[in-house]
Amino acid sequence: MVAAETARPRRASLIKVHPSLLVAAFLVGALLLAWRHLSAQLPPAVWLTALLDPDIDVPRQMLAHYSVFPRIAVALLAGAALGLAGTVCQQVLRNPLAEPTTLGVSAGANLTLAAATLWAPTLLGPGREWVAMFGGFSAALCVFALAWSRALAPLALILAGLIVSLYCGAVAGALVIFNHDYLIGLFIWGAGFLNQQDWNAATFLAPRLAIACALIVLMTRPLTLLGFDDETARNLGLGLTSARLASLIVAIALAASVVSAVGVLSFVGLAAPTLVRLAGARRFRDRLLWAPLCGAALLWFTDQIVLTLPSGYREVPTGVATALLGAPILLLLLRRLGSSTPIGTRTDSLVPRRNRHPRQLLIAGLILLVMIVWLALAFGNGPQGWHWSRFDDIVDLAPWRWPRLAAALVAGAMLAVAGVLMQRMTGNPMAAPEVLGISSGAAMGVIILAFSVQAPGRLLQIGAGAAGAFAVLALILLLGRRSQFNPDRFLLAGIATSAIFGAVIAVAMATGDPRMSALLTWLAGSTYRVDGNEALLLCAVAAVLLAATPFLARPLEILPLGPESARAVGLAVASSRFALMLHAALLTAAATLIVGPLSFVGLLAPHMARLLGLQRPLQHLAFAGLIGALLMTSADWLGRMAIFPYQIPAGLLATLLGGPFLLTLIGRRR
Repeated sequence: MVAAETARPRRASLIKVHPSLLVAAFLVGALLLAWRHLSAQLPPAVWLTALLDPDIDVPRQMLAHYSVFPRIAVALLAGAALGLAGTVCQQVLRNPLAEPTTLGVSAGANLTLAAATLWAPTLLGPGREWVAMFGGFSAALCVFALAWSRALAPLALILAGLIVSLYCGAVAGALVIFNHDYLIGLFIWGAGFLNQQDWNAATFLAPRLAIACALIVLMTRPLTLLGFDDETARNLGLGLTSARLASLIVAIALAASVVSAVGVLSFVGLAAPTLVRLAGARRFRDRLLWAPLCGAALLWFTDQIVLTLPSGYREVPTGVATALLGAPILLLLLRRLGSSTPIGTRTDSLVPRRNRHPRQLLIAGLILLVMIVWLALAFGNGPQGWHWSRFDDIVDLAPWRWPRLAAALVAGAMLAVAGVLMQRMTGNPMAAPEVLGISSGAAMGVIILAFSVQAPGRLLQIGAGAAGAFAVLALILLLGRRSQFNPDRFLLAGIATSAIFGAVIAVAMATGDPRMSALLTWLAGSTYRVDGNEALLLCAVAAVLLAATPFLARPLEILPLGPESARAVGLAVASSRFALMLHAALLTAAATLIVGPLSFVGLLAPHMARLLGLQRPLQHLAFAGLIGALLMTSADWLGRMAIFPYQIPAGLLATLLGGPFLLTLIGRRR
């Protein structure tokens, strides 16, 4: 679908007014707070002196020169860089959910920092900036290499970026679980602190931002054409591969510079372009102007709010506070997004031929699942090494093994089916169960319980998770009701809600509280604590929800044709969207409450099924659910046995198992 580049004629005069008001509001707020903060330290008459030539005998002037002013400069530069990079990524990838971290920059930097901290700490002696930048660029190069055979098509880039990000995140997550005390600093860096002790970060970012701005201005026409579909862009004389490569290299360089200098501030790269679009900047040239200004103003304003907090609370990371401030504003502006505004991409060249033998493929998958279930019950690693258990031993071990096995199997199937519903309904390849925000809500409920009740039991944890999950579900459905459950608005509302809860979770993780380390494995997707009653309950819920799923096949077939076509054939669009969203949310909530967030499966399995040629809704749903069950069953078994007596969360291993297969499918479909 061609990206929208113009607004309706009657609103054209408002295009530049509304973004300017949004940016002005952030800037005025930041200026007032900065004036208050500086006035408490120095009289206004000596501000210029403190900035340009501080008196070394006046500690307050030195503090302002080497800490206060550099912090303001870094906030403005980092915010502008991320706003610009996010705008380019969304334009090139033709996806409103895209941002610089989509291409693996933050995940790669995080992994290299974790590895260097554990095994090569001397590399961090000169500073972590170059280690982080090396990791970010390495991850981005992997993405380009994986998508090169597809001429860097948007969907190929998105899938490759998601896989690389998931892989790096899974490996880094495993390192953190086994070395939590040594890597607590990584949580602090990942939350995005802007504390400065000199001008190094500002002088590091300024020339890179200037060069990137100049290059992007020169590439304005190619970038504008990249917002159209591939055929239209080619007909207008654009070399797609070279234009995408050049544009994304500039965006990645900007994002990597910010990540290496101040840590992860990823929400700015998503929020700034989206906010100015919702404020009226429909054309790409307008977003190119206003998004960097919005990013700079938003990050500066947020940082000044952090500095006005009482001294005991000033350790709140600016990156986290930005999500807490920007997400509600995004939710408020979502009502400006019309139900027909085409802000996403619905088509791409990465579409496989339909599989001619879906039944045989499904039977083969079921046979493989039975074999893996038997393997998980009968073959394992113990004090005497790997061995096959006799029937009597299987019976004796079954009370410990079957609940985890059943929970992993049905949770994987439920999240995979939820992912299919999300991706087919929204037409967005980045849609996944975690976009709903339900997983973050459940995690938030469990964390609040951990900090308010001493040694909470399993039943209390499930109850707290349920309260958080269904509170988010109610909020999302309420926000979607006024737009007749428009998919694009629904996705952005889910992301904003997830950002709010994710920010609070990031603060809790950065505190280093020992109660959080106990929750790490659950957050990574673990079946460690599932007992027989919980497994039976999950199986019963899964049976009901999965049995109802085939009745949603008709709207899944018709809705991608567009709302007008759907209404023409008698489909109630709003009701159908509501049913699909509610069903996906219930599937996600049920799985998350028992085994934790396993969103990797909900993202990977639908793509794997589609790339195998299962395109019809029922086929897609059935085989994605089967793939999810296969992945999670295999991952749970390997997680229990690979490094016995230690265990690896199934959610992490599912990514490592499913990723190579998905990459093989992407490379083979030419």
